[in-house]
Amino acid sequence: MCAAGRRWGRRQRALLWAVLLAAWEAAWGQLRYSVPEEMPKGSFVGDVAKDLGLQLPALQDRGVRIIERGGIQYFSLHGKTGHLVTAERIDREQLCESVQQCVLRCELIVEGEMKVYEIEVEIMDINDNAPSFKEIDLERRMSEMTAPGSRFPLPDAHDPDWGRNSLQSYELSGDEHFSLAVQAGPGGDQRPELVLAKALDREEAAFHELVLRAIDGGDPARTGTARIRVTVLDANDNAPVFSQAEYTVRVPEDVPVGSVLVSLTATDADEGLNGHVKYSFNRISERASELFDLESKTGEITLKKSLDFEKISSLELEVQAQDGGELFDVAKVRISVTDVNDNAPELTVSSALSEISEDAPSGTVVALLHVHDRDSGLNGEVRCSLDGGVPFRLQSSHGSYYRVVTSRELDREQVSEYNVTVRAADGGSPALQSSAVLALRVLDVNDNAPVFAQERYSARLAENNAAGALVLTVRATDADWGQNARVRYRLSEGRVRGAPLSSYVSVQAETGALYALRSFDYEEVRELELCVRAEDGGAPALSSNVSVRLLIVDENDNAPQVLYPPAAPPGASGGGWSGVELAPRSSEPGALVAKVVAVDADAGQNAWLSYELAKATEPGLFRVGLHSGEVRTARLPLARDAARQSLVVVVKDHGRPALSATATLSVVLAESVAELLAELGSAAEAAAPGEPAGSLTRWLVLAVAAVSCLFVAFLLLLLALRLRRWRREQLLAADSGVLRGVPVSHFVGIDGVRAFLQSYSHEVSLTADSRKSQLRFSGASCCDTLPARPPPDEPAPLLGEEDPAGSRPADPAPPSVSLSGTVVSLMLSPDAFLAFLHHILLLVLVGLLKKGELSLRDALCSDASCGGEVDVGCVQSLELLGAVGERRLLLDGSF
Repeated sequence: MCAAGRRWGRRQRALLWAVLLAAWEAAWGQLRYSVPEEMPKGSFVGDVAKDLGLQLPALQDRGVRIIERGGIQYFSLHGKTGHLVTAERIDREQLCESVQQCVLRCELIVEGEMKVYEIEVEIMDINDNAPSFKEIDLERRMSEMTAPGSRFPLPDAHDPDWGRNSLQSYELSGDEHFSLAVQAGPGGDQRPELVLAKALDREEAAFHELVLRAIDGGDPARTGTARIRVTVLDANDNAPVFSQAEYTVRVPEDVPVGSVLVSLTATDADEGLNGHVKYSFNRISERASELFDLESKTGEITLKKSLDFEKISSLELEVQAQDGGELFDVAKVRISVTDVNDNAPELTVSSALSEISEDAPSGTVVALLHVHDRDSGLNGEVRCSLDGGVPFRLQSSHGSYYRVVTSRELDREQVSEYNVTVRAADGGSPALQSSAVLALRVLDVNDNAPVFAQERYSARLAENNAAGALVLTVRATDADWGQNARVRYRLSEGRVRGAPLSSYVSVQAETGALYALRSFDYEEVRELELCVRAEDGGAPALSSNVSVRLLIVDENDNAPQVLYPPAAPPGASGGGWSGVELAPRSSEPGALVAKVVAVDADAGQNAWLSYELAKATEPGLFRVGLHSGEVRTARLPLARDAARQSLVVVVKDHGRPALSATATLSVVLAESVAELLAELGSAAEAAAPGEPAGSLTRWLVLAVAAVSCLFVAFLLLLLALRLRRWRREQLLAADSGVLRGVPVSHFVGIDGVRAFLQSYSHEVSLTADSRKSQLRFSGASCCDTLPARPPPDEPAPLLGEEDPAGSRPADPAPPSVSLSGTVVSLMLSPDAFLAFLHHILLLVLVGLLKKGELSLRDALCSDASCGGEVDVGCVQSLELLGAVGERRLLLDGSF
């Protein structure tokens, strides 16, 4: 019982040691298996997945493959089971002819982990080959004088198997004269010898037939046979003798085919046929027989095929010299092959990446390389290097493996693809080298923001553009690639004149084209400041901004607008612009008659205005200032000139095309109001000859009402003047009953141009409100431009007298009573006022009696120069004269 326990303990310890040994080999990345030779394809060798601790799904995901450094792939990895199986039928004798332990090595590469595991598979020999003789029919000649006990070497049999399956023994059968002796060679091999056991007698038997049998140790044993024919000859007592018992030759592996490697020499003391020596191979391997040839007569060994140190480094063979009497001698020839640097390094890419991100950290492995040189010594020492200028370096890995790793961070925008050249050079002279190219593409990372082509954009857009018009195109580029380089544009938020900026312009997201969404008006918006953002498609997205300045260019889309003379009321006939001015017939050339005032809403050249006289009743009588718009007399009015002059003034801007407006002025040439009224009356006669008589009563009532209103107003005014008389005595001179009138050239048109008349100062002023009426003497003189309005707390003068210093000398024409003196006389004398009222009534009645079909308005306010149309300004003046408390009357000249 104790003995059995001890045996079981020893078995457990042995099993434990075996498990520990397997675990140690697996931990160091090396597996070892054994498999018999001649196994069919797909036979199980070992469970690699289990021994390495790899899961079956991981094998498929990580890309595991088997690499063998040879021409034939003997093993493969089963993807579903993880077993190492045979890929070809393996013949141990073909792979390891003279090697006791036949081991095949392969490498298991896990690409996902960049790991390498070495696998050794020992090929176990089986008894699949029988012993064989090179020659199965042998012929030997022996002299009858040969003494018993003489030994004659026999060719040995060859068994490619190894160990017990190899050749074990020889047997001889067939004749009692001979026996078999087996001698042990220097290498432990068995060498059969034919021993003459009994003296020969040629007369008894000239020939002896023998059978030599070679037996191996397999189960069952295999045998090989050779027939030996012994011919008995006459005596030959001298055998050939080699000059050396052993020949040693060293030849380089690149020695040319046909070269003589060594010459053997053997001599025989006999003469004749017994002294003639022939050379032959006595013992030679099959591979050596393919490489060398022996000249039987000369003993020269020549090369039949090229040598390869990597396959055969040394060979031994025996040469036999035999004379004509069958005596021989044996010499050993040892041929050593020296290495020559005839193999370039083999550089293999075991695993490599094709793509790498540009933000990969330094030291990232991109490739796994294997280097091997079949030469030996310095010729087999390999040095690896990378071509310069690339951000990679080599790291020595396990065994003859190298890793290519990044030496710094990559930048795809600088280099998007790398062709990394790895070079391997041996230490021979001259050195041989090989190279491999790794193609690596750098994947983009969104690390660059879009960049605009300009730091600031500006564009000019003409106003009145069409909605949707292209303004300009902004362009930004992104140094990244793919989606990270896709740029989209959008507007930043903003407001223009209270409206969102997006209602004015828009930007096309893909192209960066900026469009106007509405028609711009230079008079409303002159420029736009906006910001465009360019954003790439990365995650997270990067962006940049650029400012855009849009200048609206003015176009000539506004015609000049005439401010003075003002537009005629809608009810007035004759359309366009109209106004009435009074000019004395005694005006000198250059006297100011009126001034046309106009403005243009455009800007620049489009707002430059020029004035010209387009049409006049009397050409050459008036002229218009080109840039001032002032209407002046060009010559002295003549008696033949019509009293009523119609002027059409054209106002043009400088745009392309130019726009224009017209202003119509009516100028009456008269020296007194009587002439003016007579002119207006004659115009009324020509204007309305067919008015019905039924309106006579209506105008009589209106005239009486107007006179009554004037009478009441005069009473109120007279009362106020009586109370303030003592204050004004110092202001009134003895001859103040007659006041010089204002020049007729300063007469203000009746059609609403009172503001222009205020540019002249007058000595006598009368307001509509009698409580505020006053007399004022001033030294102001007339001017040609529009002065500022009087202060609001100072009443504007209604009637005045021209400065005596600034007045021109009186004309030789008969003196006329001025309107200013008449009004003052009315204010100071009731009799004068009654006479005034009587004169007005008489004038009205005379007009009505002359034209019973005309009303008072038609009689006094017809414009003969306008085709008999009623002058609205004249009517307004008469209404003001009849109701002083409601309207203000401005008259200039003699009554």
